[in-house]
Amino acid sequence: MSNVELHGKTFVPYLTSEEIQDAIRKLAKQLDEEYAGKKPLFIGVLNGSFMFASDLFKYLTIEAEICFIKLASYKGTKSTGHVITAIGLDTDVTQRHVIILEDIIDTGKTMHSFLPQLFNQQPHSVKVAVLLHKPEATVFEVPIHYTCFSIPNKFVLGYGLDFDGFGRNLPEIYQLAESE
Repeated sequence: MSNVELHGKTFVPYLTSEEIQDAIRKLAKQLDEEYAGKKPLFIGVLNGSFMFASDLFKYLTIEAEICFIKLASYKGTKSTGHVITAIGLDTDVTQRHVIILEDIIDTGKTMHSFLPQLFNQQPHSVKVAVLLHKPEATVFEVPIHYTCFSIPNKFVLGYGLDFDGFGRNLPEIYQLAESE
């Protein structure tokens, strides 16, 4: 893995594709065991979770459904502090076991804003699975049940995560260089 240049900023290698896939396979195995016979509904949060959701779903062996919603709170390398729902939930979650798939939780604002809306629809259970969590950045309390990686409070790019719309297609995860 070599450095990536995007929008005049340098990103350095952080997590390899192999490390990411290993963590997702372990999570899939755990979910297979915990949700055997329960037919859970996975809700992927777009845009960032599409690669994580796709790979996780490929590794699952249990019967499960998946749908997507679109929530946004980022512009550039900073959170805007406002959560926008661009595509809402159109699947009935009443009495369903729901697992939310999120690419990253940093401040927790997005999940903190969305979870009450979901609980109003009376699911049987709700758990949050996240590829990346930035504990140092977390401001809003969010119950995270499954975490693939806890990372420092630095901007990351790749594997679904973007910088102003670009970089999502990288199979690895990169971190903003220290000098940026």
